[in-house]
Amino acid sequence: MATYTEARQTGEFLISEASGTRSREAVTVVSGAGALAAGTVLGIVTASGKYDAYDDLDTTTGLGTAAAVLYAAVDATAADTPAIVIVRDAEVAEVHLTGIDAAGITDLAAAGVIVR
Repeated sequence: MATYTEARQTGEFLISEASGTRSREAVTVVSGAGALAAGTVLGIVTASGKYDAYDDLDTTTGLGTAAAVLYAAVDATAADTPAIVIVRDAEVAEVHLTGIDAAGITDLAAAGVIVR
């Protein structure tokens, strides 16, 4: 019997968010970031203001601070790609996040995104 794995769904990680689209922002994921799943924790590249996967060990580019959670999957392998992210006034399920760690949980909480 074959086993199937379903990809993470858009917004699946959200427990709650503010009314309307107050919790969301439209951003750009930097070219070369690759294919990122919904629920990927992102940081902001200081030099460009574009987003890429959060990396707590990165102390030089700005990606060492978690700033957002990707709402829907994107593929930024070959070009900058528009995306929607959760940046404030939301609760998210840790089990559905990609790339989260204790420092990232603290960073997101400072922005008003609470990891449960």
